[in-house]
Amino acid sequence: QVQLVESGGGLVQAGGSLRLSCTASGRTFNYYHMGWFRQAPGKEREFVAAITWTDGSTRYADSVKGRFTISRDNAAKLVFLQMDSLKPEDTAVYYCAPATLLTTSTIPRADFHSWGQGTQVTVSS
Repeated sequence: QVQLVESGGGLVQAGGSLRLSCTASGRTFNYYHMGWFRQAPGKEREFVAAITWTDGSTRYADSVKGRFTISRDNAAKLVFLQMDSLKPEDTAVYYCAPATLLTTSTIPRADFHSWGQGTQVTVSS
């Protein structure tokens, strides 16, 4: 089972940037598609971005497309989320997790239960 620790969140003004990092442990990390998910107060957790382990293909939620970039470093067991042009509606706790890429959606892997603490992103207007 992979263990994950998120970092890099903070308070930023609208239009600003942040870079989130996800540090993984566990031998199987390199064979997982990885995703970023977020949860805003009073809302359900939602998909943000994902990257495959096979060829590094990426997908994004429509709400962040063109503003966020996901990347990974398998050797260092790291996943990044570069967030630019941040908006107040991006405010949430951000989590990384192994992901399952379905035809029309991306969800956390069903066998993953070891969610980290997440990292808080707050965007002021």
